[in-house]
Amino acid sequence: MDSSPNVEEHNIRRIRVLLFPWLAHGHISPFLELAKRFAQRNFNTYLCSTPINLSSIKDKLSRDQQPENTLIQLIELNLPSLPNLPPHYHTTKSLPPHLMQTLKKAFDLSAPSFSDILSTIKPNLLVYDFIQPWAPSLASQLNIPAVQLLTTGAAFTSFCFHLYEKSPDTKFPFPSLYIPNYVNRTFIERASSPEGIEDRYRFTQCVDKSIDVVLINTFKEIEEKYLDYLSCVYGKEFVPIGPLVQTDTDSTSCEMNKFSEWLVNKEISSVVFVSVGTEYFMSKEEIQEVAYGLELSEVNFIWVIRFPDNHEGDVGLAQVLPKGFMERIGEKGIVVEKWAPQAKILGSSKIGGFVSHCGWNSVLESMKYSVPIIAMPMHLDQPVNARLVVELGLGVEVKRDKDGKLDRREIREVIRKVLMGKEGMEVKRNAVEMSEMMRHKGNKDIELLVQKFERLCDKGRTRNEQ
Repeated sequence: MDSSPNVEEHNIRRIRVLLFPWLAHGHISPFLELAKRFAQRNFNTYLCSTPINLSSIKDKLSRDQQPENTLIQLIELNLPSLPNLPPHYHTTKSLPPHLMQTLKKAFDLSAPSFSDILSTIKPNLLVYDFIQPWAPSLASQLNIPAVQLLTTGAAFTSFCFHLYEKSPDTKFPFPSLYIPNYVNRTFIERASSPEGIEDRYRFTQCVDKSIDVVLINTFKEIEEKYLDYLSCVYGKEFVPIGPLVQTDTDSTSCEMNKFSEWLVNKEISSVVFVSVGTEYFMSKEEIQEVAYGLELSEVNFIWVIRFPDNHEGDVGLAQVLPKGFMERIGEKGIVVEKWAPQAKILGSSKIGGFVSHCGWNSVLESMKYSVPIIAMPMHLDQPVNARLVVELGLGVEVKRDKDGKLDRREIREVIRKVLMGKEGMEVKRNAVEMSEMMRHKGNKDIELLVQKFERLCDKGRTRNEQ
């Protein structure tokens, strides 16, 4: 009797991986991409998050329509009710900033529910994020190996280690990542605040509790020295498994149509795409400086502007954009509110630059699609990522003044430099070479990761059998 189907079925069931990201889109996206890679290799894959986050993941998986996605199961984590934190705020997307600590508290209070999930699924492996040290502790109680996945780059993680662990007099060992004083002040003030100290504890505890290795969403070719530094200072191997970049199936043809119709008459590499991510809202002053910068640059552009959820439609755009701006730009630009199919737009040959906040996912996407970056970082890891982009020769940074304010003339100059100048030609060549290298590299790091996971799962089974 041929037993191969039973063997195959056994292999499918043999490795069950539970993925548990923090409740932010920038974290969920790479975790979802990792889930897809595991599903392609016949892992039974579970992704756990709150219902509000899972609703958007369901949409992505249904649009993707890949057969292996049936091996991805979405697991609801219901947070306890807290004042001013209804279920639609169980995500960082559009979360009012003053509720961030409340969300973290609710997340911590969900630990018993997550323990029940672990006991029910009985995964062979847990992959967790940076802010929930209780998750690997709960897994350890059940003899489940747990490995951390960092969704930020190695350069920023190195900067955090330096900020958290070294004395103020110790110089950061990578001078090419020089961070302006206004950014340093913000980091230091944040790290010294009660919330910052708590985040520092969470971060270090999550690294410490990761078994054998720490996974990180990057690749050796761009951050090898930072990976080596982290592995040395932590005494634990930091394993690159990226880039975990979303595919361009994240939108329908209908959603892209209005952009395609507008782009069709534009010259190749003549358009800039402008977006500062899904979780940062520019001030009116910042929006106006960007608007004037785009207008002065005289280039074609697609600009996504986002407002908090309590914003009232088109009235907001009329209030924040300079008077007469839309009439003056005419057919040179499109301004849309809330969302645009970023991956598909970046994949168009008409896009010659990406005015980006330099969130890590956006940096990796620009590399994938060989789009030069016009770096305009806003907060968190973005200033460090912007310096890395410049170091790699993949973009030019928009410099702010000593108080951290944007200037329209600087925005104009950098846009024109990237799209029309000699430096821009060099950046474009570098971007094309990077994209080709990433395509050639393929999924080699994931294949090595699968082998590591199989060994970890074998260890876990051995412990359970003893």
